[in-house]
Amino acid sequence: MAKVLILTPVKNATRFLPGYFDRLNRLTYDKQQLSVGLLEGDSNDGTYEELSTLAKANASKFRRLRIFKRDYGFAIPPHMERWETSMQLARRNVLARSRNQLLFRMLDDEDWVLWLDVDVIGYQADIVEHLLSYKLDILHPDCVREPGGKSFDLNAWKDDGKQNMHDLRGTGRPVRIDSVGGTMLLVRADLHRDGLIFPSFRYGVESPSIRSCHPLWGKGEIETEGLAAMARDMGQQCWGLPDLQILHA
Repeated sequence: MAKVLILTPVKNATRFLPGYFDRLNRLTYDKQQLSVGLLEGDSNDGTYEELSTLAKANASKFRRLRIFKRDYGFAIPPHMERWETSMQLARRNVLARSRNQLLFRMLDDEDWVLWLDVDVIGYQADIVEHLLSYKLDILHPDCVREPGGKSFDLNAWKDDGKQNMHDLRGTGRPVRIDSVGGTMLLVRADLHRDGLIFPSFRYGVESPSIRSCHPLWGKGEIETEGLAAMARDMGQQCWGLPDLQILHA
């Protein structure tokens, strides 16, 4: 049976952590083949303390479970929302660095890495088996706010960003996409070992794999979209499952 590593960066996530671990415990995949790693940074709501408590309570249930802390000194001003346009490049830079830190600290002998955001609040108990069954190196289900609704994770797209996952529904099978998000993302671990990371900078400025112009910061893709562009440059194809939906808070 394949060994799977679930990785989650967290910040100010106290309210989501109990449900996060409840859903992990309900997974039907053999827990002795599942490892879990979380990295907390820059929280001001007691996330690390809550995470430490929950990690101790759940560590014996998985093959490995470790938590890490890495602060970057980044905070969105109180009067701004996290999706404020002016904050996106800096916010995604820190998120990419957090993902890479977590990956490099945690990846051992696993066959697959499943990136899972802490505020994904609904997915089927056999999601790991389901994703692995396709045997695709990079695979992304559709993340929505309500069943059948439009995609929440708009970082997964194709055709220069003209189509999102909700535009690709109806086939019942994987479809080729040009970019991915990180709400839930399955990656073959050897791709990460071969150098596939989440760029913390605008990757691919001269690459034909990226959009001609990002709507917020111009040329180049960062974080999950940067990973997809890098994967394409490595000769890999990203896939989406628009008919498999997971729920975001």
